[in-house]
Amino acid sequence: MTVTDSLTLADRIEDLLPQTQCTKCGYAGCRPYAEAIALGEANYNQCPPGGVEGIARLAGLLGQPVIPLNPANGIERPRPLAVIDENLCIGCTLCMQACPVDAIVGAPKQMHTVIEALCTGCDLCVPPCPVDCIAMVPATGERTGWDAWSQELANAARERYEQRNARLAREREAAEARAAARRASSSASAAADAPSVAASSAAVTSTTVVADDPEARKRAIIQAALDRARRKKEELAAQGKGPQNTQQVSADVQAQIDAAEARRRRLGIAQDDNASDAAPSTQDASGTQPPKS
Repeated sequence: MTVTDSLTLADRIEDLLPQTQCTKCGYAGCRPYAEAIALGEANYNQCPPGGVEGIARLAGLLGQPVIPLNPANGIERPRPLAVIDENLCIGCTLCMQACPVDAIVGAPKQMHTVIEALCTGCDLCVPPCPVDCIAMVPATGERTGWDAWSQELANAARERYEQRNARLAREREAAEARAAARRASSSASAAADAPSVAASSAAVTSTTVVADDPEARKRAIIQAALDRARRKKEELAAQGKGPQNTQQVSADVQAQIDAAEARRRRLGIAQDDNASDAAPSTQDASGTQPPKS
């Protein structure tokens, strides 16, 4: 097996990194940085926590010379630990969300604290703190780089980092499942309510139009009365009962019928099925047809 296999090479490079997940290399974690080195997209001198010894380890694997740490990525220093001033902490949880190895414990609006044995000194919890209550305190005296770290600590940090990522993935999947269930429930409810909603919408639209137009309101009132009269007529016809007082009406009554029909025609609501019934009569008061001219 040779180092020309990029995937295998990335695995071997990652094994040589300190697993602080500090992102100082310019990548989101040690694994992405290892993959970038394996692909030739990043140099092997971009890891401040590994320091000079870390560069020497990578150079030996890659068959390259030992080169200085790139100052653009930071400096080699004693390993620090995050310390939270508990009197200032407001419990915003932003530091907990930023910690790549779950080394900070607490609850919303409650005091947070750092588990020293788990802290990798990555500094990632400092920038998001809104009250600047986190300090990075040197914890290894003059020892820097791999002298201030160990393979055992690196392995433990890597395991916690992977466990955290797995937990976050489960939480995202659970949240997405809950959101999908809510959308499905909302869609089902909307489908069930669609007929009534459509009817209500139509009624509201119709009411709005009628309310804004006096003539439309008048026509609507007359139309509603005609509809009621038509239904009543149909019910009576079904019972074998015809309308009363339709023969031999007086001239005054007939004049009122004729005037009502004329108004209906002007308003544009005359009904075809009532045209013959409501047509103006040409009878005189005696009920006889007048002679044609």
